[in-house]
Amino acid sequence: MRRSRFPAVFLVGAFVARTGEETSGPALLLAGAALTGSVTEGSSLLAGVTVAAVAGGPVTGALLDRSRRPGRMLAVALAVHALGLGAVLLALGRLPFAAVLPIAVCTGLTGPALSGGWTARLPETTSPDRLHRASTYDAMTIGAAGLAGPALAGGTAEVWGAPAALVVAAALVGSALPAAWALPARAGGGGRVRASSLRGDLAAGAKAVLRTPALARATLTSTLSCAAQGMLAACAVPLGERVLGGAGRGAMLLACSAIAALAANAVLARHPRPLAPDTIVWAAALVQAAALTLAAWAPPALLLGAVLLAGVGEGPQLAAVFAIRHRESPPRLRGQVFTTGAGAKLTAYALGVAVAGPAASRSLPGTLLLAASVSVVAALCFFMVPSAAPFPTPDRTANRPRP
Repeated sequence: MRRSRFPAVFLVGAFVARTGEETSGPALLLAGAALTGSVTEGSSLLAGVTVAAVAGGPVTGALLDRSRRPGRMLAVALAVHALGLGAVLLALGRLPFAAVLPIAVCTGLTGPALSGGWTARLPETTSPDRLHRASTYDAMTIGAAGLAGPALAGGTAEVWGAPAALVVAAALVGSALPAAWALPARAGGGGRVRASSLRGDLAAGAKAVLRTPALARATLTSTLSCAAQGMLAACAVPLGERVLGGAGRGAMLLACSAIAALAANAVLARHPRPLAPDTIVWAAALVQAAALTLAAWAPPALLLGAVLLAGVGEGPQLAAVFAIRHRESPPRLRGQVFTTGAGAKLTAYALGVAVAGPAASRSLPGTLLLAASVSVVAALCFFMVPSAAPFPTPDRTANRPRP
């Protein structure tokens, strides 16, 4: 397929798939509670899907990298994820929960493909001079999906019931199959793409992330930032109750943060970046730290400003991380780099939520300050990674656009 038809089709497919993923999280919570009668089991389903992303990210990325037609491999991953969500729905209430949880875990293994798997294919759909702008738009689809997914799940559950929300999530993921299948073949992929073993490819992907300073810095800083974002999400409901006068208004705070992230990336997409992506990564972590500190003590009038500031830091950081990965990733390992990063960030976010939930019930300001500390540590960790690789790294010159 010619690049002139992309990245529009690519971005639509990525947005639909990611909206399905963002819908599936709250849908699993709602359906699990409705069909089993236990909120704990619904939470366990979501935890199983999320934690599995750590293991699934590198493997999914390696399979994408080894394929001559990575778009078709991505389509297979989408199909597996959609079918897995459907299988969880069919099994809930019919099978013992101990049999349902492994289905959820297996479904979560393909989760990183819905985020990192798409982004890894972006350079094959657009010209090098348009890659930075397309990458920012790609990051915007994640923010828009994060805004639309929970609202869609809640609205569907309210009108048609919790199981219908999970059906919608699976349908959205499945509807992105045509866009993934149509992604262009790998350039020069006439012969076998890989002669090494899958284990060797996994090791090479891990080395590329750990031994390439820019990739290691971006991955470590953004992963810790995601943990802080998860802590803010866990504090949203109690913030709504104690500061704004209603738990439902806490969800509005997260929506405002997502809108601010989208707006910030929209500005970056239309105007050249005043700072290098590497600088944006650590500076955005400090912006989020300032926002979380302000949220810990802010009166209602300033709380909204603090949450908006958090979004202003979150959106550009994600776009900058994408730009660094496109710039530094060896083409033959790009899928692994993106899906490994996606899996790590998903898990860090879940851990942030898990830690902050109980902590917020004891001290809400203390939990927000702890989240701010995590963001500060994220920025500091950027500078803790040596600027020169201690070992030889794979050649990346073929992946860098010419000036």
